Amino acid sequence: MTTRLMLLPLAFGLLANAEPNDPDPALIPPQIRAMLEAAIASGNENDITTVVKYARNAVPEAADAIDAMADVWRDEKTASRSRTLREATFFDLWHGRVELGGFATTGNSRNIGLTGVVDLTREGLRWRHKLRFQGDYQESFDVTSREHYVASYEPNFKLSANNYVYGAAQYESDRFLGYFNRLSASSGAGYSAIRKPRMTLDVELGPAFRHTEFTDGRIESALAARGNLNFVWKLTPAVSVTQNASAYVQKFNSTVSANSALNAKLWGPLSAQLSYNVQYESEPPAGRQTTDTISRASIVYSF
Repeated sequence: MTTRLMLLPLAFGLLANAEPNDPDPALIPPQIRAMLEAAIASGNENDITTVVKYARNAVPEAADAIDAMADVWRDEKTASRSRTLREATFFDLWHGRVELGGFATTGNSRNIGLTGVVDLTREGLRWRHKLRFQGDYQESFDVTSREHYVASYEPNFKLSANNYVYGAAQYESDRFLGYFNRLSASSGAGYSAIRKPRMTLDVELGPAFRHTEFTDGRIESALAARGNLNFVWKLTPAVSVTQNASAYVQKFNSTVSANSALNAKLWGPLSAQLSYNVQYESEPPAGRQTTDTISRASIVYSF
């Protein structure tokens, strides 16, 4: 009897610390299970979330089992992605977009304009790499009226889910804005202020160095402060808005640029895009305007 009494506290302790019973999959009706399995097979997170929501409402007594099915898929997806990222080489995992646009007129005016952008991104476990190439060319009656080229590379090292440090190198050429060559280098801190499926916002700030060869013969090398903002908002699965802005602030010539774009999917990987770009130079060479703008209508191929 004494031994039994001594074992009672141990038994109560084991019961108190015992894990709750696992959800019983048998509670899920066959029709509901079939819908869940079909959504999971599609691999679409939005579809799975929607089916889980309505399945829980339809069969509340099976809510835990329904959540468990979805959680198993999410855990397997996370493990698979982590394994893929660990095993990938530097030449794997790249995705991006190619943007092409242009116009031509004849008759009373004879103009031609071409624009092209290539954006590449590689997302790894700790590193993110961004490459960008852009070119704009325009002529009227065989006289060039715009010639703008940009190439940039930015590696990011992720400190946490929202914080990272970055490096940035950029080359520009635009004789109509007053410079033949401009080299910029920067490093600093980045913060992902918003990181949601339909909306992202990244903000960066750090010191920079710029070397500029102006069209009037001046050559300037100076320290600067760099700020950068990247905002993406998916209004619907087919329509998105982006806003990119950057600023180099220095003692002599400071630069502020902003690009706003509206993108609408057409079919498959193709989409149509309208964008408006503004670039401001605080002290351009004599005879040059401080502000330059360009509107683009382009076809975008995403991969």
